[in-house]
Amino acid sequence: MSKVPSLDDYRVPYFSDKKTQTFSLSALDPTAKPFSSGSKDGDRERLSEIGKKLDVLQERLHSQRHQRVLLVLQGMDTSGKDGTIRGVFREVDPLGLRIVPFRAPTPIEASRDFLWRVHLQVPGAGELAIFNRSHYEDVLVPRVIGQIDSAECERRYRQIRDFEALLAQSGTSIIKCMLHISKDEQRSRIQARIDDPTKHWKFDVSDLEARKQWDAYQASYQDALAATSTEYAPWFVIPADSKSHRNVMVGELLLRLMESLKLEFPPAKPELKGLKID
Repeated sequence: MSKVPSLDDYRVPYFSDKKTQTFSLSALDPTAKPFSSGSKDGDRERLSEIGKKLDVLQERLHSQRHQRVLLVLQGMDTSGKDGTIRGVFREVDPLGLRIVPFRAPTPIEASRDFLWRVHLQVPGAGELAIFNRSHYEDVLVPRVIGQIDSAECERRYRQIRDFEALLAQSGTSIIKCMLHISKDEQRSRIQARIDDPTKHWKFDVSDLEARKQWDAYQASYQDALAATSTEYAPWFVIPADSKSHRNVMVGELLLRLMESLKLEFPPAKPELKGLKID
């Protein structure tokens, strides 16, 4: 009898010592659809159900203005960060929801420590924030292009763990999703952008340069995930070749997290009982 897949099967364990690291990103199949209903229509139906539940929970989160939730989305170009946001939050009221895209640092941001611009964007009380790319850009990309050495990489891993521990200890629940796309699927999606004039705005020649360094980026992701997946800020690898499966899996993870918070509306105000407005 085959094992029923669990979301935790895709959770990255944390390794404090590289010598004991056994996590292999390449061992996870980006074409897999373990949480799919078997059809795109079925996935969309499940995602709608998830979205409606998230809408209720997000309203409770916003109304009590106490807890905070941070969803981090990372992945190679075309892995679907924008599409995930559109799909998962289609049913969710934007009130109390904030999307933060991270691009190359501005000169002002680059003149400060790499976490400075990130700390400015963390969720406030009662807010659910979604990072479209994140502080991980400042350890993934510089490593591949040779801007930082292995010692600096390790320092940044440690600083990220400490930063996320600070957030968690201050009432922020964190979940991090690496959208795991195959090289073949990426080629297909980049080509689609080139072939469709209405999608040319999405294409950047730098995407092709990054693609040439595919193996280096996969290694960079593998090490970063293993070094920074913790109990308080876990990483999950999301098989992302199927867009509908990707959205369902991220939605399921976020729903599980928000249900675990036991969110309720604030207590009723006794002074309002029986109040009649003329």
